Amino acid sequence: MENLISLVNKIQRACTALGDHGEASALPTLWDSLPAIAVVGGQSSGKSSVLESVVGKDFLPRGSGIVTRRPLVLQLHKIDEGSREYAEFLHLPRKRFTDFAAVRREIQDETDRETGRSKQISSVPIHLSIYSPNVVNLTLIDLPGLTKVAIEGQPDSIVQDIENMVRSYIEKPNCIILAISPANQDLATSDAIKISREVDPTGERTLGVLTKIDLMDKGTDAVDILEGKSYRLKFPWVGVVNRSQADINKNVDMIAARRRERDYFATTPEYKHLAHRMGSEHLAKMLSKHLEVVIKSKIPGIQSLINKTIVEIESELSRLGKPIAADAGGKMYSIMEICRLFDQIYKEHLDGIRPGGDKIYNVFDNQLPAALKRLQFDKQLSMENIRKLITEADGYQPHLIAPEQGYRRLIESSVVTIRGPAEAAVDAVHGLLKELVHKAISETIELKQYPALRVEVSNAAVDSLDRMKETSKKATLQLVDMECSYLTVDFFRKLPQDVDKGGNPTHSIFDRYNDSYLRRIGSTVLSYVNMVCASLRNSIPKSIVYCQVREAKRSLLDHFFTELGKLEQKQLSSLLNEDPAIMERRAGLAKRLELYRSAQAEIDAAAWSK
Repeated sequence: MENLISLVNKIQRACTALGDHGEASALPTLWDSLPAIAVVGGQSSGKSSVLESVVGKDFLPRGSGIVTRRPLVLQLHKIDEGSREYAEFLHLPRKRFTDFAAVRREIQDETDRETGRSKQISSVPIHLSIYSPNVVNLTLIDLPGLTKVAIEGQPDSIVQDIENMVRSYIEKPNCIILAISPANQDLATSDAIKISREVDPTGERTLGVLTKIDLMDKGTDAVDILEGKSYRLKFPWVGVVNRSQADINKNVDMIAARRRERDYFATTPEYKHLAHRMGSEHLAKMLSKHLEVVIKSKIPGIQSLINKTIVEIESELSRLGKPIAADAGGKMYSIMEICRLFDQIYKEHLDGIRPGGDKIYNVFDNQLPAALKRLQFDKQLSMENIRKLITEADGYQPHLIAPEQGYRRLIESSVVTIRGPAEAAVDAVHGLLKELVHKAISETIELKQYPALRVEVSNAAVDSLDRMKETSKKATLQLVDMECSYLTVDFFRKLPQDVDKGGNPTHSIFDRYNDSYLRRIGSTVLSYVNMVCASLRNSIPKSIVYCQVREAKRSLLDHFFTELGKLEQKQLSSLLNEDPAIMERRAGLAKRLELYRSAQAEIDAAAWSK
């Protein structure tokens, strides 16, 4: 089963190298799904000494206050007997440390690089692998010691910050909690037991370790705790005797310390009956065996997560698209295909398959009629203006029957104001067509892959719309001008032809310009202008649709395609320069997919062989 733990260690290292670990994220990752042991304890509980005893080496920083200020992910790898021990840091690849005092200094230096030479903490872990014939295969996560008060140089929030960091690890259902408690303090006040009970109330994930048994007051012992009578856990408590500070100062090696620990439990009357399951060596073997059991039980869940994640990664890689061909023909084909997809999405917006095209109809059905209705003809058809235009149109000789030239001038001055709403309708549809270009650009996933091409397609589409707008504006305003240049004769022929309305030639010139007569002229002109407005209300949308909407569907990128055919390979390549972030994302996903497929194969093999 050592191979199974080694496999998990290997996958964890690969996850870490790819950033696929969830120490600061709530998202489930392969790292989260792999069982690991988190070491939890209060400051000065002997947590570091326990770890060093398990490893059999002095390698952790020591001192007063908060010494562990970043999580330390420690992976132990058993190697062949006679092989030289060494350590490796993930942040220093290919550099082997054979001097474990140098390992201690690097842990301290790497901590300072992240937090500065302060007493702050950081949730960014340090990853350390130790290879030795004297260890068992194991992964341990050393977390900052829980504290109750902030010391000088630390923010008041550090007590809660450390607790939150510890919780972020031990709340994960696949985390095994190694709760370190000193025997010379009341177990009821143990920080490790308190927080473990909160996240693991049944104790199924908690392993209890009792330190400093040899430092208890005379006449007291830890038998009730070690036998599970004082505080029962699902798994038996393990007692350890660490090196004293004097031993550390004298550089007493781990082999001698372990021998002394064995002798202590074997010769102390209170603990003789428990000696077989006490001590650092037993703790290391028990942790390794327990981790093997947990890994075996979690294999189905790990397999399920891996399979699901592989599908998700493959789906995202598909959305990101494949790298572009190197030859000019391949590049041209790719550009044309991407433009075709964009053009199709744009047409779908106009045709109502996607939202947005309905806003154009709103211009014709609401905006244009409302604008025509708001036109004020009062100024053109005021009594004063009618009298002025009629008189001016007569010139030196008054009209004989009806003031035809006066009518024409009044109608022209009124109809010409329709140019404003007509032009506004052209501009409004142009704005909506441009808006749909930007929507279609953003919805064409393939264009996100190539920023330069996205800009060129967008610019080309907008340029085409600008040209269509000018054509449409010219055609639409011509409709208004046509109404000004030729009046509908039938309208006037159908008017009542009584003498009073036409003007009686026996009346004097002054009688013809009385208010009643001028009002009839104004009423007639207004009726004609309203008829023209009703006609243009129908013909202006037709002109706009023909010149703008229809052309946008037919030839939005025609000019761009013409210019595209003139480009050389180097210029085509510049259009297909991917966003570096997408390239990086694709490469990262490809590596992650490779990791997950490899993990899938190895874990499946392990599952079949167990």
